[in-house]
Amino acid sequence: MTKKPLSPDTNLFRFRGGAFDLSSRTHVVGILNVTPDSFSDGGRFADPDSALRHAEKMAGEGADIIDVGGESTRPFSEPVDESTETRRVVPVISAIARRFDIPVSVDTCKASVAAAAVDAGARIINDISALRFDSRMGEVAARLKTGVILMHMKGTPRNMQENPEYADVMSEIRVFLSAAVKRARSHGIEFERIMLDPGIGFGKKLEHNLTILRNLSDLADLRRPILVGPSRKSFIGLLTNRPVDERLSGTLAAVVGSVLNGASAVRVHDVGQAREAATVADAILRGVKPGARA
Repeated sequence: MTKKPLSPDTNLFRFRGGAFDLSSRTHVVGILNVTPDSFSDGGRFADPDSALRHAEKMAGEGADIIDVGGESTRPFSEPVDESTETRRVVPVISAIARRFDIPVSVDTCKASVAAAAVDAGARIINDISALRFDSRMGEVAARLKTGVILMHMKGTPRNMQENPEYADVMSEIRVFLSAAVKRARSHGIEFERIMLDPGIGFGKKLEHNLTILRNLSDLADLRRPILVGPSRKSFIGLLTNRPVDERLSGTLAAVVGSVLNGASAVRVHDVGQAREAATVADAILRGVKPGARA
């Protein structure tokens, strides 16, 4: 099982003030939800002090990016207003950016929230709508020279799990993400500042999620790094019959499968364990570097 050959620019992801070469190992994005109602950890890190402590933990465990979100995108969730979302994320992002030399991404679909977050220190915009929900988002990302993560989603968080259907899930995701890249480029976002996410759990049934993980290499010819976010998702619960807080083993299996099938980055709650799983998967895929422990 090997990844399809990738062109050199596929492995480079630029963001505000920096870049990652993704050719040598899988990068780990740590999830920091500062919301009262996220599906997995809602309310645990809603105040800035607890959020900063958790960011410190993820930094110590080897997070490459810390992704801060102020609006739940769980199935059937209701949106929050811009001022509420901004009030949740800005103090946390500012504190993390001052304390740690780790790029912060802001998980938002709102251009005003993204702009405020970047002003506070965020360097990447993670937009689950792929620049569709707010017409100003592309201009903000281009002007501020952030990285962008563009995700596939059928519908909106409020309705995405109302019996989603596909004729060919990989083909439809590929067409959607190709259009997302063109949309970003039309706003002036540089090609190497784009990362793509097939949207595990966002408008997908169990079989759709498994098909995506099995066929990630189908997205290789988009020539952009692929981020996969399987952490604690409902498809793992369906397979293992485990509640949200007992899905670590299933998440790690999905992380390994993602790496072996073409992911450049994984977005997870449990950074330390995912980092170890990805390290082993990278060794299987790429070989062990000289000097590494046997």
